Amino acid sequence: MGSVAYPFPETTDFSAFLLKAQASGAKVIAFLGAGTDFVNAVKQAQEFGIMKSGKRFVGLTGYINSVMALGLPTAQGLTQTETFYWDLNPRTRAFMDRVRGQLPPNTFPCHNHAGDYAGLLHYLKAAAQIGVARAKASGRETVAAMQAMPTDDDAFGAGTIRKDGRKLHPTYLFLVKTPAESRGPGDVYKVLAETSAEKSFRPIAEGACAMAKA
Repeated sequence: MGSVAYPFPETTDFSAFLLKAQASGAKVIAFLGAGTDFVNAVKQAQEFGIMKSGKRFVGLTGYINSVMALGLPTAQGLTQTETFYWDLNPRTRAFMDRVRGQLPPNTFPCHNHAGDYAGLLHYLKAAAQIGVARAKASGRETVAAMQAMPTDDDAFGAGTIRKDGRKLHPTYLFLVKTPAESRGPGDVYKVLAETSAEKSFRPIAEGACAMAKA
């Protein structure tokens, strides 16, 4: 139905862009931005009654951190995509149990934080397999070992690394809960859909990565 770009960074008033989207007749308004921009846009969308009008507001780069900053009374009804949620399954809950004591109260990792953990863990597994001396001597050999090994961790479960370096794992479409549905801090998402690892990322043939051609 249309699109509009906002000046980045330092935009704090999204009213003109939101009102244009609201008037477009679109059933879904998708916001491609994160952090403070996303928080401000959602707050203003709620003020204009966009969600209450029946339109779906989607965060294309959603983070649980933004949902926590907004609070469920404001964030409820948002649709977001993430690759990790601490309360997704027994393994993600086990991961959260291990790191909870090292985090400030009511702080929950997003998929970026989980990705840092999973990437480092897989590197350490590869270094252990080929030997620390070889891993230190050759980054290329270490990367080759990482690609040859299947990935497996509590944040993302089983996965693989493609020849172009892309890590493959499922992605999830989440709906932010209402305050009444939440059982406590951090209980913010309901799973609407799961997309398989094979369908979650751009096919390697459509990329232009030189690593894939080596």
